[in-house]
Amino acid sequence: MKSRRLSVSLATLLAVALGMNAVCSGGNKVSVGRNVSRRKLVSMDQIKHSVWDELLERYVDDRGNVAYSQWQKSAADTRALDAYLAALSAADPQSSDIKPAQVVFWINAYNAVTVRGILREYPTTSIRNHTPKVFGYNIWYDLLLTVGGRQYSLHQMEHEILRKMGEPRIHFAIVCASRSCPRLSNEAYAVDKLEDQLTNNTNVFFANPGNFRFDPGSRRMQLSSIVKWFSADFGDGQAAQLRTIAPYLPNRRAHDAALANAVVISYLEYDWLLNDQATAGTVRP
Repeated sequence: MKSRRLSVSLATLLAVALGMNAVCSGGNKVSVGRNVSRRKLVSMDQIKHSVWDELLERYVDDRGNVAYSQWQKSAADTRALDAYLAALSAADPQSSDIKPAQVVFWINAYNAVTVRGILREYPTTSIRNHTPKVFGYNIWYDLLLTVGGRQYSLHQMEHEILRKMGEPRIHFAIVCASRSCPRLSNEAYAVDKLEDQLTNNTNVFFANPGNFRFDPGSRRMQLSSIVKWFSADFGDGQAAQLRTIAPYLPNRRAHDAALANAVVISYLEYDWLLNDQATAGTVRP
């Protein structure tokens, strides 16, 4: 069993305490992390994710639901999350050519920033309450993590960085705090476990009937809207996309039908209600 004591470095805690707080608002923009001088930046593979790992173990259950209320009530653990975000700021995005380290960094960063954004708004019922289309603060565009002296929105992390890495399974690892999202893993992503973690979370995603259904008789296959929204990341055309997801489908008949492209595809309605332990058992209105 992991120690429940958070191993936040003294330097990081001092940085946060001395005014480089992880949360500060500027107009409609909200910045998390801190500014770090160029000479103090380190390669992404040197960033430690142990604090995030311990927080996830404490507040996230096996279904990926988060105890937001308890987390928000813990000033110490909210500060620990802020300190972790401040530690991420010391990464130099240009200094690591180790792709797994980059994937790990940005998945963990995306998920941690999303949780911090929800904690800032909680109590709330959905992240979509904080994504207006026209005016006002939009969590996907206006919640900014400072990394290596540059600010990155959740939108940029997903579309400009992670999607360009050519790893479609990132869509089953980054979590938008909603019921139809992939489950939030209750452990941090790590370089030495990355392949297993991506495979396992993708398997779990498609095993959930809220994300995947197949009727062998009618050959009707219902997929998560994630596959539709990001179809280009899974391949050029339906046949290629089905080949990409086939290894992760929950049974042999679905696997074989996908490989043969012998299915009629439709997409499941997306449930944007919050992945909150407090409401996990409720039915969507």
